[in-house]
Amino acid sequence: QVQLVESGGGLVQAGGSLRLSCAASGSIFSINAAGWYRQAPGKQRELVAAITSGGSTNYADSVKGRFTISRDNAKNTVYLQMNSLKPEDTAVYYCNVVVGDYDYWGQGTQVTVSS
Repeated sequence: QVQLVESGGGLVQAGGSLRLSCAASGSIFSINAAGWYRQAPGKQRELVAAITSGGSTNYADSVKGRFTISRDNAKNTVYLQMNSLKPEDTAVYYCNVVVGDYDYWGQGTQVTVSS
């Protein structure tokens, strides 16, 4: 069993920054791929950023150049640095990690960007 604990969400003004963290614990040797998703009210959950075990990354077009996903393998933690935040970035953000043949979801953390 793997547990994910997310942190770092909150309220920020447009143009500000936040860093989300997703710490994995439990029956884990190493995280394979990982990603951050978000879901705004009335919208489907969408992929924001992903990172492979080798460190390759990809981003949604809407966040390219503003968000950076990274990982600390020693800490089994995945991060999402969010800069130049916009009101349209407001959503619940979820981390997803793949461990072995299974993937796991965090509980979600609210990010609210005021204009």
